Amino acid sequence: MKDQLIGFFDALRQAGLAPSVGETLDAAMALQVMGIERPVMREALAAALIKDHAERATFDDVFDRYFAMPPVAARARRPPMPREGEGSGRGGEGAGSGRPNQEGRAGQQPREDPQRGRDERARELARRRALSVRPFREMQPDEVEALDDLAAALSRRLRSRVARRQRRAGGGRVDMRRTIRRALSRGGVPVEILFRTPRPGKSELLALVDVSYSTATAAEFLLSLLAPARRHFRRVTFLAYVDRPCAVSFEGGHVVPHEPLDLNARSDFGAVLRLLAERWDAAVGRNTVLLILGDARNNRRPPRGDLLAGLHRTARRVVWLNPEPVARWNTGDSVMATYAKHCDAVLPAWSPRTLDAALGELTRL
Repeated sequence: MKDQLIGFFDALRQAGLAPSVGETLDAAMALQVMGIERPVMREALAAALIKDHAERATFDDVFDRYFAMPPVAARARRPPMPREGEGSGRGGEGAGSGRPNQEGRAGQQPREDPQRGRDERARELARRRALSVRPFREMQPDEVEALDDLAAALSRRLRSRVARRQRRAGGGRVDMRRTIRRALSRGGVPVEILFRTPRPGKSELLALVDVSYSTATAAEFLLSLLAPARRHFRRVTFLAYVDRPCAVSFEGGHVVPHEPLDLNARSDFGAVLRLLAERWDAAVGRNTVLLILGDARNNRRPPRGDLLAGLHRTARRVVWLNPEPVARWNTGDSVMATYAKHCDAVLPAWSPRTLDAALGELTRL
């Protein structure tokens, strides 16, 4: 059972839920107390692992797939087969015989083998793990297509992180003055803790992504994670660029430009920053998180770090995700160091796993 639980916790994480170490220990202790009868087991695990009612459907789906109904339980619900000698006779093959006829057998649906189902799930989890550490720049077309399922799971996890952070922020800080005043009427004992009530507003998100050939897969994957999380931000703006910014949306699993976008142009982030300041200055305010994805390879053109410095002063936060391994930063025509000093964080995002980790770090900043 221990190995089964560990596998179940891993399956939940792959589905977008993120049980902590403490929660998994609570789940194991709950089973020791409640037992492993299937309905009781389901509710015990749910009570220990689910943080939000919105996660229940995902939990139930993973539970039903991972803890499939065993064959013995299915047999227990079937009516018993007639014993030999019962019915109209022993020797015939008709309706009253002791043996089922071939027609009855043909009409029955074959039972699903639970072990086969577990093997398939294990292979699927192994495939996802291998894909999650595959560098974006090395992916083959079939692997890029397979990113859709992985993106859906990671997007659920991202939305859960953002929602939890917003719920915690909504609680406010302790109002010491009001708490002490209320305690004076009770002999100085702070029986009731009072909190500051203003709820912080949602942030605005501006995602600026490099869709040139070397970074296009990472850019599309990032937008596939961010698009479903729109409701957690007051305003979301997606801009793609090669040598100029272009408004885009993410529809049907693809990036859709709202104006002409030359994918064959030479990268020029300095020009992108200049046009961003001219055309999109209203999109960057004191409550804006500016999220940039790019390899900072500028074809030795002016990097215009001064323009990024201006955006940094205006925005709430500037975070850069680089889809190249750290060892390649600042080599050749990469000017990552020039931009890094004007960012609150610069994070590696060269694979699905590192990009997901970078977004997790972003939710904690």
